[in-house]
Amino acid sequence: MPAQRNPTRQRLIHAALRLFTAQGVTDTTTKQIAELAGVNEVTLFRHFGNKHGLLLAVIEEAAVFSQLGQTLIQQASQADSIHQALKDYATACLQAIERVPEVVRSVVGEAGQFPSENREALGRGFTQANHYVAEYFQTVIDHGKLQTHLPADKLASLLNGMLLGYAVIEFTSEFHNLWQNRDDFLENLVTLFLHGAVSSPDSQNSLLLQQSNATTPETSIPFVTDLPADIVHQILQQGKKTGLQEYALIYVLFGAGLKSSEVVRLQRSHYINDSQHQILRIINGQNRHVPINQWIMGKRYGSYTRNPLTQWLKARKDEQPALFLNSVGEPLSEPELCQQWQIWTAEFSTSDGQPIAIEQTQQTWCVEMLGRGITVDELSVLTGYDATQLQPYAARAKEKAVLEQAMRLDRKA
Repeated sequence: MPAQRNPTRQRLIHAALRLFTAQGVTDTTTKQIAELAGVNEVTLFRHFGNKHGLLLAVIEEAAVFSQLGQTLIQQASQADSIHQALKDYATACLQAIERVPEVVRSVVGEAGQFPSENREALGRGFTQANHYVAEYFQTVIDHGKLQTHLPADKLASLLNGMLLGYAVIEFTSEFHNLWQNRDDFLENLVTLFLHGAVSSPDSQNSLLLQQSNATTPETSIPFVTDLPADIVHQILQQGKKTGLQEYALIYVLFGAGLKSSEVVRLQRSHYINDSQHQILRIINGQNRHVPINQWIMGKRYGSYTRNPLTQWLKARKDEQPALFLNSVGEPLSEPELCQQWQIWTAEFSTSDGQPIAIEQTQQTWCVEMLGRGITVDELSVLTGYDATQLQPYAARAKEKAVLEQAMRLDRKA
């Protein structure tokens, strides 16, 4: 059996990755790794020589970013725009990095002490990851018939360098004012690339169209297209028929008005509930708390202690801290959530025949909250948006209220 398929070797690699992720390379001992893997230290030394040899194997075999790149290549032809393609990759990459902050801190702080073969392995890992990302960008460029000022491999190198730079700053410096939060960084990064690196046959018009189609609530508010109650309830029923997690996800999207990027960052510890309330703690630059409504568009979905989310959590047998998981038991990523949303809503469409976008869940929630009496200032506290960003929602809520009042008057006539 080849060495890389040896079950003892794999247990040691997985144990090392878990400990390196939890406490860093320096603070992890070979004894701890051996104990977690269920072997003695002699076995570890026989397979890897020392801790740095084991780190080398972790770096070479984890292949997190190579797998990420391969997945994105498969999705590249489905990207609506170069703006969305860049943001999808950057978001997924940072989410992968954020799962192993202690490893990043250790590698940054200790790389100078690593043997040369370890540093070479890091270089090979970055090069391989860059190869897949370049393929992804090239597919998107070819699909959109775009003209670029730089080849795809150079675009990938620059983007990866900026993403790793972001991770280093975030994980090694608690206090800075370089960007508001991750979404703010990503939006500015993508805008920079679109202005400075990519142009299409109608460069300026294309860029404006791509940006207007992309939903980036921290910097701009898209045209509000909230959903009617019957469509909302049908989507919730679709989730209920699909599975416990699917039902819980859709329930949170419509019941708490969160962006998809916020949903995938939720941890179990962020959910607070008792017989009087249920609240989600949102960690996104500025911490805030958001209630999950029992009543969604006029229909009640359970109680504070028994609802789609509590049922999902009760059914789980794993130890993952993430609130929502993908098909292999890892934290759900934003691209994975968006892909699932497309599947759940495939049979539905807006009044003008367009697919239903996941961003419309938040728009629907905001309009509903305003219609139920929440003020713009109060909604600002719940969403983190300022009053100016919420004006389109307020206008839409007022429009709906006026239409409903006019129809009531007509019924009384």
